[in-house]
Amino acid sequence: MGIELTVTPISISRRPLCYTLAIAALVLAGGAVAQNAPTTGGGFSLPENPNFFVKNDPNYRKATVVVNGEIITGTDIDQRVALLVAASGGKIDDEELKRLKLQVLRNLMDETLQIQEAAAQKIEVEQDEIDQTYARIAGQNFGQDPKAMEAYLTRIGSAPASLKRQIRGELSWQRLLRRNVQPFVNVSDDEVREVLKRMQDAKGTEEYRVGEIFLSATAENREAVLANATRIVEQLRQGGSFVGYARQFSEASTASVGGDLGWVRLGQLPAELGTALQGLQTGQLAGPIEIRGGFSIVALIDKRQVLTADPRDALLSLKQLSISFAPGTTEAQATAKAKSFAEAVQAARGCGTVDAIAQAQGAEVVTNDQIKARDLPRAAPEPGARHDAG
Repeated sequence: MGIELTVTPISISRRPLCYTLAIAALVLAGGAVAQNAPTTGGGFSLPENPNFFVKNDPNYRKATVVVNGEIITGTDIDQRVALLVAASGGKIDDEELKRLKLQVLRNLMDETLQIQEAAAQKIEVEQDEIDQTYARIAGQNFGQDPKAMEAYLTRIGSAPASLKRQIRGELSWQRLLRRNVQPFVNVSDDEVREVLKRMQDAKGTEEYRVGEIFLSATAENREAVLANATRIVEQLRQGGSFVGYARQFSEASTASVGGDLGWVRLGQLPAELGTALQGLQTGQLAGPIEIRGGFSIVALIDKRQVLTADPRDALLSLKQLSISFAPGTTEAQATAKAKSFAEAVQAARGCGTVDAIAQAQGAEVVTNDQIKARDLPRAAPEPGARHDAG
């Protein structure tokens, strides 16, 4: 049975940049368990030994938590967890899975409150906008069209509705913050000039695009938080999705964008993080790193030089040669043709000779003059090379 939680959202006018759900206890419904008599002082009536995430019957949807009349079911949790499990390549043990489910439940509760608060302030997100965002995510993150994405989500145990609900929550909250916070943001001409001056002064220095997962800690819970952060690092090193873990676990404001801090210079970060980032290559991570207020896990997404053209953005004109083998070609004939083709390509003197080689070898030529250098496949890593960020 479910425990109904009636929660009063925090006033946005008083805390515009933080919307934290504070609840004395989270009770996850198991089977039919008896509850104690209500406690005095308005506390929740909670069972002594609640069953945490007992095996769910997929044909039976039951309330795990009710937030201001809106039900969150075990199926809602499982569908959201399935996204994270798939992003991590399925390499999540049972103990870690239980922890993920607890975190996902907390996030679903926060998400529900965000949607409710936006609705209470007459902020609407049209279904067309949600569908457009869904289609963009399908293309950018998964290289699929929406129909293929739906089949993929169903196959991994999730559902399009689960991802679209997450999109609704993020869009609702962003719109609410823009309306309630942005009118009070005033950038003067002097501030703009100061930023431009700092950029000119920093020309040629390195900027880092950083991903972060921040877990707050106090003197009382420091060891428990450190152990939690260490487990997250282990999962990431085993192929877990940094973006997925940031969304579910990070307590920083960047959690909604997968922990992406954007482009920063080392001087803008705590000294401990700056030192760690200096020793990383693109794609690697470091942590947990103790900083003021808790622990951070950082990943180096990319780096560049301030106000300096990035050679990786150069447009290249490429020509691709390919040969085919007619039906009935013997192995000896194919080997000889491939050898002749390889020798001709090695003797090529730039793109100007490609067409002549293609004609002589009976090859096909495909020309593309709009390829960015950064989009070319990376060279295979050397033995022992680290690639930790996943």
